[in-house]
Amino acid sequence: QVNVVESGGDSVQAGGSLRLSCAVSGYRHWVGCLAWFRQGPGHEREGVAVINSGDTTTYKDSVKGRFTISKDKAKNTLYLQMNALKPEDTALYYCAFNPYFSLQCSLEESGFPYWGQGTQVTVSS
Repeated sequence: QVNVVESGGDSVQAGGSLRLSCAVSGYRHWVGCLAWFRQGPGHEREGVAVINSGDTTTYKDSVKGRFTISKDKAKNTLYLQMNALKPEDTALYYCAFNPYFSLQCSLEESGFPYWGQGTQVTVSS
């Protein structure tokens, strides 16, 4: 059974930083696509950042230059470093995992069969 567990969400002031973590367990070969999605108040869930099997990353335009996605294969953990946070970054952040090798991972929800429960990020002005 695959388990995906996010942590690191918190309440911060605008301009602050947070690092989210996502622990993935229950799958032997950690080689697939990993992504962060978010759902803000009154908004649909949207893709934020994805990292593929070759460690190439893709970001939503509004977070480029502020957010960094990375993974530690030895720890089966995905990270999202978020700097220069804005109130519009307030959302429930989800980690998503597709275990199959791919160099063309996208920020489409349909591409990810495994999801965590989310961790809340609140940015105040």
